[in-house]
Amino acid sequence: MISNKGTNMQSEMDLCRDMIEIRLNELLTETNSRYATLIESMRYSLLSGGKRARAVLCMKFCEATGGELEDALDAACAIEMLHAYTLIHDDLPSMDGDDTRRGKPSNHIAYGEFTAILAGDALQAAAFESLSKSDLPTDSIVKMVQVLAQIAGPHGVCGGQYLDLSGEGTQHTIDELKELYSLKTSALISAATRLGVIAGGGTQEQVDASDAYAQAIGLAFQVRDDILDCTATAEELGKPIGSDVDNEKSTFASLLGVEASEQIVNRETETAINAIKDKFENIEFLIWIANALAERKN
Repeated sequence: MISNKGTNMQSEMDLCRDMIEIRLNELLTETNSRYATLIESMRYSLLSGGKRARAVLCMKFCEATGGELEDALDAACAIEMLHAYTLIHDDLPSMDGDDTRRGKPSNHIAYGEFTAILAGDALQAAAFESLSKSDLPTDSIVKMVQVLAQIAGPHGVCGGQYLDLSGEGTQHTIDELKELYSLKTSALISAATRLGVIAGGGTQEQVDASDAYAQAIGLAFQVRDDILDCTATAEELGKPIGSDVDNEKSTFASLLGVEASEQIVNRETETAINAIKDKFENIEFLIWIANALAERKN
């Protein structure tokens, strides 16, 4: 039985997701140019569904800081654009080589490899354009652009992807995996939470608390991915399973086993929740989504 509390939290999640979907659908609508297929390719991945968890966290951290959900909507869309770009590039033959994503052909399968590469590049640029158009104070926008730029480069998702791909076929230590996951997964979640706090006019202490929360749930999220790659079906995940084994990647599940990995997910989720206690006005939703991500089946 689903509790009323869980139902209410899901309703809050759905409200944010609806706001995000509406705004994203309003973007990238050019259809009369010679590069309309490129824009279609961008929309194909940007609007292909997904949990929108990072974008929702951005909006809810803004709200927890004292702002309105709408204050962080442009930032939330920027996060989704950057995330879509990383997924397009992750799926490329030269990277993870996945032909499906969320139950549909990957972008490079649907539109061709060069179009997929350019769609990813263009989505990254569009993310910064979304931030720049925000109605927030200029100093807040500058801070947000700095945060997003940092996690988009070698000290964030690109660095994490490099460590991931260059490490195929080699045995990582747990500490090396934690560094990889911090860059590849936690960095983008951290950007989302920090952008939300900045949009809400929060303090540096709140920015730091949101970062600690994001780092912990990011590790929990990625370890859960490791577990699901071993235990879920392709139908449940909407993408191929067993790719970690096929690519000879070290994961928490391969190094420690599923049971020990489950314990890490639980521990990191608890760490995330403790990081934000007494730092924000209302953390009920932030606690709920941390637990929901830890328990996810896809």
